[in-house]
Amino acid sequence: MTRRLLARARALPAALLVAALGASWAAPQGQEPARNAAVTSLTIFAGTNEGLRRSRNWGSSWEPVQGKGLEDLGAVRAIEARAPRVYVGGDGGLYISEDFGETWKRAYSDQPVLEVVPSRYPLADPTVFVATPRGLMRSEDLAKTFSATDLKGGAVHRAVWPGPDLLAGAEAGVRVSKDSGRTFMKEGEGLPGKRVVSLAASAFYSVDPSAFAGVVGSGVFRTSDGAKSWTPAGLEERTINDLYWFGPILYAATDAGLFLSDDSGRTWQARSEGLGGRQATRILFPLAPVSGAESFLGTDRGVYWTGDGGLHWRSTGLADEMILALATFPPPEQTTRKPRK
Repeated sequence: MTRRLLARARALPAALLVAALGASWAAPQGQEPARNAAVTSLTIFAGTNEGLRRSRNWGSSWEPVQGKGLEDLGAVRAIEARAPRVYVGGDGGLYISEDFGETWKRAYSDQPVLEVVPSRYPLADPTVFVATPRGLMRSEDLAKTFSATDLKGGAVHRAVWPGPDLLAGAEAGVRVSKDSGRTFMKEGEGLPGKRVVSLAASAFYSVDPSAFAGVVGSGVFRTSDGAKSWTPAGLEERTINDLYWFGPILYAATDAGLFLSDDSGRTWQARSEGLGGRQATRILFPLAPVSGAESFLGTDRGVYWTGDGGLHWRSTGLADEMILALATFPPPEQTTRKPRK
């Protein structure tokens, strides 16, 4: 059954997928973007080169997040919002809030944190991984203590944990662990031996072990065999800062703006109208998987918003800062999307 659903999803054209996932609308210039009734919080977090920022009104205005517990935070490179817990990775280490981002404590300070990957099932599995300039660290007690994994001696930039495999983007390729980070396979063939800074895995990874990797200066690569082998998937010579795989549609945030592919990277379409030549650094779909029409885009000069699947963008603030991470609390499951009246 899962395989049949996967095949049907891949066959959908991009336009039909957007329509099926939810209707879109455009926010009037200067007004608050429309809010979905399924969203329990209007909070958006942004990690910048200057620190942690927060919007309490869906991107209409932003405020710095400071205070006790965030000492030496520095640039923020990773955010994971798992209500009520929020993980923030920065130059000063790993910081955690247990109350939706109101108060904070520093959980790890040995080195900068480039990525945070907690278990999808924290009540049953308290494992948390953090990627650092010296390798991948693992906690088995909800980030109270950390120990080194076998992946050490070099930087790990991104990681995804679709289950059962853990994929880590390293200095010279993608490393895969099948035992929660205890051991790692060697790099698969086909990657150019450069830094991997973005990853996106199939939502059906356990039956379809496919993934995409973004390589600095070399574009997108695809695997369909659990990272044993890789083939080029377009955007050659581009640096792929972030990847998001939404059903059959793959989004790539690049040094030349945002691109979309609805055929697994064989062809790409630019989605940069309104960005003014900005580099795209991170992309956030706050209503996924209910809708892919509305999203926020981090750039080298602030945050942008779209209500039509990326056809048009407009600035929502932080225009003087480089955006290194974006996050919000996930919407409740099995809800329908309705514009606010």
